Order: sequence, then C-alpha cells, then structure tokens
Amino acid sequence: MKSLKVHLDENASFEKLTELLLQIKGIKSVEIIDDENAESDLKKAFAKSKEQLKKGEYESIVNDVFDIFLSPKKK
Repeated sequence: MKSLKVHLDENASFEKLTELLLQIKGIKSVEIIDDENAESDLKKAFAKSKEQLKKGEYESIVNDVFDIFLSPKKK
C-alpha cells in the first residue's frame, strides 16, 4: 500500500479536503492525523484494557480489541 502525506495549515478545512480526495479514482480512504494527538486507537484500547482487567471485564476487552481490527474508524 502506498500513502501520501500532506501538511496542512491550522485553518485548513479537513472535511472539505477529505471530501475532495475521496472523489478521486483510486483513493480508498482518507485519514486525518493530528501530530499533537498521535495516540493510536489500538494504544487507547490497550490502555482501556488495563482498567477493564482490574474490574474483571474480560469479555469487554476482547470485544473492544476485535472492534478495532474489524471495523477501523473513518475520519
């Protein structure tokens, strides 16, 4: 898979840029990544898992992790 990295000004319209890029043939998805908040969804899920383990919520942990792998969020 190939990707394209674009640096945007703070006042750029992320929504409009996403709409524009998705109209181009060959682009499957667009993800906006904020370098100031670069924590991944998987990293967040594992942090949440620690709390769930302490509470004994084992089924919730498995469901959360599988949701991340099977249903990636679109931004």
